[in-house]
Amino acid sequence: MAEAVLIDMFSEEVTSHHYCIKQFLDAAMNIVLKKSDATSSIYIMYCQTFGCDNNDARGLFLHAIRSFQGLKKRIELISTAGVAATLYNVKQKLDESNISRVQIILPKSRTCLMKAFIDRLFTQVYTFEYVLLELNYAQPENSSQSSNVEQAITEKQLELVECDIQIFLGTLPARGELTILKSPLIPESLFNHGFTTRCGGVSCIPELSSLNLYSSNIRKDSPAVVAENLRRLSVAVGFSSKSFYLVKAAHASDVWIMGQKEPDSYDGIVTNQKGVTVAAPGADCIPLLFSDPVKKAYGAAHSGWKGTLLGVSMATVNAMVSEYGSDVKDILVVLGPSVGPCCFTLTQEEAKAFYDIDPQCVRQYESPNPYVDFRRATRLVVEYY
Repeated sequence: MAEAVLIDMFSEEVTSHHYCIKQFLDAAMNIVLKKSDATSSIYIMYCQTFGCDNNDARGLFLHAIRSFQGLKKRIELISTAGVAATLYNVKQKLDESNISRVQIILPKSRTCLMKAFIDRLFTQVYTFEYVLLELNYAQPENSSQSSNVEQAITEKQLELVECDIQIFLGTLPARGELTILKSPLIPESLFNHGFTTRCGGVSCIPELSSLNLYSSNIRKDSPAVVAENLRRLSVAVGFSSKSFYLVKAAHASDVWIMGQKEPDSYDGIVTNQKGVTVAAPGADCIPLLFSDPVKKAYGAAHSGWKGTLLGVSMATVNAMVSEYGSDVKDILVVLGPSVGPCCFTLTQEEAKAFYDIDPQCVRQYESPNPYVDFRRATRLVVEYY
C-alpha cells in the first residue's frame, strides 16, 4: 500500500467552484479510506492563484474535508505558484520520512502532464500509483476539453514542463559555497581543471548534499536536480554543460577515447579536443586527472579499490600514449579527494593485493579487516610505470 497520498487540485475544472472542490475532495477522500494505509500522509496540492470565488483557498479546502475528521491530522495543504515547486516541496517531505510508495489521485485529463513532472523530478526509487477520477459536474462554457478524457501531452507542453522545472530549480538557494580545489601541478594556462567539494549545489538528500553530479535509478536525486547542479558548476568554472562528459563508472579499467565509439561503461576517458570537459565521480573512490601539456591531451578516471587493482590509471595513461603520442614523462597525474586509510577496510584476502604492491598500503594486516590505503597504491602504480 501507498505510504503517502498526493491529491492533485491544480485543475481549473476542479477549483472553478466551491461545489467542484467539495465533490472532488469527497471522491478523493473516499479513495484514501479504501485504498491507502491507515497511517499514510495525505498532501493536497493546489496552485496559489487558482480560480475560485473565495481567495482563502486554505479555508475552502479545510471546509470541504470537514466530514473526514478522522483523516484531518494526516492532511497537509501544499501550495506554491507552480506544479514543479509544489512537487519539489512534496518530494522533500517524502524524503524526510523515507517514503517511496506514493499514490496520486487526480483528474483523468491531467494524467500525462503529471507523469511528465514526476518523471523529471523523481527517479525509479519511487513507485507511483495513479488513481484517475472522472468528474461529473458541468464544464465551463469556454472549456473545449473534458476532465474525463486523458489528454495526450504535446511537445510544447513538455517544453513548458521542463522550463517550469528549470526556472524553479534555478531560484533555489545554494547549500554552501561552491568551491573548486586546484592542483599547482597542472598548468592553469593550458587546462582549466579542479575538484568539486560537496558544497554549492541544491541537492538536499543528506548523503547527496549538495553538489551531487551523478544521477541513477537507485538514487533519489533526480536528473533535473543534477542538471541544475551541473549548470551552477559550469557557470562558476566557465565551461559548457553541453560538452560535459562524465565517465560511466563500472569499477573496471575500460577507457573511452573520445572520437571512437562510446562504450556502455568505462572508468577512464581521454581526449585532445578543445572546448570539452571530462570528469570522473569521486567519494570513497579517487577521481584522477591526467594532462599532457606537450601534446595538449588530457583525461579523467574513476579509481575505486577494484579499479586500482585492475589498473585503470595506467590504462588511461596507455590510451594517451597510443592515441595522442604522449610521452609518459610528460603526463601529469593528480589524485583528487577520496577516502583515506583511516576509514577504509577490506577483508584480509582482498587487502593482500595491496600488501603485495607495498606493505605500507595496509595497516593491521593480520586483522580480519585490515585498513587499506589505496591512494598510496594508486600513486605507487603510476610512479612505477
